[in-house]
Amino acid sequence: MRILIDINHPAHVHLFKHFTTDMEGKGHEIFFTTRKKDVAIDLLKQYGFKYKSFGNHYKSLWGKMWGFIKFDIMMLREALKFKPDLYLTMGGMYASHVAFLLRKPHIALDDTEHAKEHHMMYVPFSTVCLTPTCFHKNFGEKQIFYKGWHELAYLHPKRFQGNSEIFKHLGIEQNQSYVIVRFVSWEASHDLGQKGLTLQQKIELVHQLEKHTKVFISSEGKIPKELESYRIKIAPHLMHDALAFASLFVGEGSTMASECACLGTPAIYINSLEVGYCTEQEEYGLVYNFRTPDGSIAKAMELIAQPNLKAETKLKQEKMLSEKIDVTAFLVWFVENYPQSIKIMKENPDVQNQFINE
Repeated sequence: MRILIDINHPAHVHLFKHFTTDMEGKGHEIFFTTRKKDVAIDLLKQYGFKYKSFGNHYKSLWGKMWGFIKFDIMMLREALKFKPDLYLTMGGMYASHVAFLLRKPHIALDDTEHAKEHHMMYVPFSTVCLTPTCFHKNFGEKQIFYKGWHELAYLHPKRFQGNSEIFKHLGIEQNQSYVIVRFVSWEASHDLGQKGLTLQQKIELVHQLEKHTKVFISSEGKIPKELESYRIKIAPHLMHDALAFASLFVGEGSTMASECACLGTPAIYINSLEVGYCTEQEEYGLVYNFRTPDGSIAKAMELIAQPNLKAETKLKQEKMLSEKIDVTAFLVWFVENYPQSIKIMKENPDVQNQFINE
């Protein structure tokens, strides 16, 4: 089987990397397409995947409108060369259009309820949409729910074990306490009108945390000049090791908050946007959600002062893992058995329980 995977964000590389390795090991051929967005290309190179970059990712409204046409044409050209049997994306509109045009199946994963513009642009052209059970938006007959989160595709214990060598990369003593703070750029289309921490609150958060622990900042955009010295300086593929051994995560990014939940690292998510997976993770006691910054800094101080915080969070992680699937194993099964897998999941959703590792 020849499968084209379109990448629109670095997190999508992680989402599909173990799927790609497993499928290639079974003799299938995988090809990636992408744009220059953050470290997406760096990650594709790091993992040795075959890919084609379509150039710059546009940020302005006019740029996005031009990119809509440009990337559809470039995707069509690449598809005619590669001749995929199936297209696979995380809500990828360009691949969905080309798949529809060429009458090939497009399997889309989605976990972002508020990405309304993207939904309008890809759902009508997709064959099936795979979403977590906590996803609270209805895509109709095309939708199939699975018992997991995207981050469990690459951070399930079967797929990932943190490497303690990360302390050397961070330049700190072995097992030294540290916190990772994450700021987002607010440039995505679904971020319009949304907000997180103000500049003053970012500075206050970091200065309050550093009274108790080492602080590292990860940021999509520029870091305020006053906080530049806190920037984390590690290779992109080491970030999950850093999250795994962190004492606490505080940030505006839902993906990193969810990654911490999967890793057993307590997380505080500060963002006016609500996402179903972070809400569900709060029910497990793994993530603390704040729609406004009010009270978030106080909560961070409260948590970092708890001596058994990490051990208690690990116990909550174990409870979660007893109820969630290895998402990569499920996806491999679903694609290899497509289209019969649609009928099977519709008739017996519990068939996916075979991918829960007790």
